[in-house]
Amino acid sequence: MKGNTFTFVRLRYKSGDWDTDQRMPSNLLNSLIEYTTIPVAMQEKVIDLGSPELFQYPFCYLSGHKLVQFDKQEAANFRQYVQNGGFVFVDDCNHDIDGLFARSFEKQMVSLFGPAALQKIPNTHPLYRSFFSFENGPPNTSFELNGWGDDLIHEYLKAISVNGRIGVLYSNKDYGCEWDYDFRNKRFLAEDNTKFGVNIIVYALQ
Repeated sequence: MKGNTFTFVRLRYKSGDWDTDQRMPSNLLNSLIEYTTIPVAMQEKVIDLGSPELFQYPFCYLSGHKLVQFDKQEAANFRQYVQNGGFVFVDDCNHDIDGLFARSFEKQMVSLFGPAALQKIPNTHPLYRSFFSFENGPPNTSFELNGWGDDLIHEYLKAISVNGRIGVLYSNKDYGCEWDYDFRNKRFLAEDNTKFGVNIIVYALQ
């Protein structure tokens, strides 16, 4: 966020396929415009995880299907960014707790923050009330029961908290794919499924 303008920052890391769900950011940015008064930059910004430019922004998104293996600089930046109060939304595109992305990302978090850092967050967490109300916790996605992955509805999200505040929000629900459509197609949905994305961003900016 430079000045008062929110920028959707996507993190590019060297080991995996970071460039997923390319229509999703513009869809969420449209939702911020539609529902909030937050001024937004209309294009997502891609930043290398190993770059010091990362520290200029309060919100980042990281996703993929494949291996997550940070190099030395990427690991140092990720850890420092979170400890300094930054917010990273991490989305497992495999929606599979036994998949390569989930296993390798969680291993990275253990090495950076310790084995107990990544914890389930309760449905009463302020994240679920930061803008819209989600009394039952994280909304489900249509990709969770599509016949591949772990075939589970993931009833909770996990997070790494720093000083009582989420620094890493981790999802196996594949929200990126769920929100990867042209924003003009929202009118065909019974309920706008990007509303939870608004909650995530509003929480990150508080």
